[in-house]
Amino acid sequence: MNKYTVVKLLAFTLPLLLASVDTQAQRARAAGAKPNAQGGVTAGAAAAGTTPAGTRHARGAVVASDGQGNAAGASGAAVETASGAKAGRAGAFQRGSDGAFQRGGGVAASGANGSVNSQGSVSGDGQGNVGGSRATNASSSDGSTYSGETDYNTSDGVTHSGVVHECQWCRGGLS
Repeated sequence: MNKYTVVKLLAFTLPLLLASVDTQAQRARAAGAKPNAQGGVTAGAAAAGTTPAGTRHARGAVVASDGQGNAAGASGAAVETASGAKAGRAGAFQRGSDGAFQRGGGVAASGANGSVNSQGSVSGDGQGNVGGSRATNASSSDGSTYSGETDYNTSDGVTHSGVVHECQWCRGGLS
């Protein structure tokens, strides 16, 4: 199963799910599972709402198997506060019947104090060989920034590189 199949499953499965709506709390949820044509099961869930303080949120997930030991899934979530801060995340995975796997995802957030984004992935061949990486960038409202990357593989272990630029005028370095 590829990532496009997962996205299609999410798009076509969620409307078929059982739904509940709570108008008092301004939220809705849906979840369900059913056998699929590949001999496995497709399941999904979604929720969204607004808090009394005005924060809006939504999340969803789907997973599908084929009855042969293969599975794939995806999930995501987003939130926005009443003050305008925003955050979101998304991820997807695949697992083969031979033990091979892939997983990738990312997150981003921004608000009055700065922003951050980070993406990463990991994969394995089912024979004990694993590799992965993560890249992260962040900036603060005072102008300080961070950029870094971490890599791992079974042969070489972990490597990391990162650069921090501190706000000079915040520390009295520039006038």
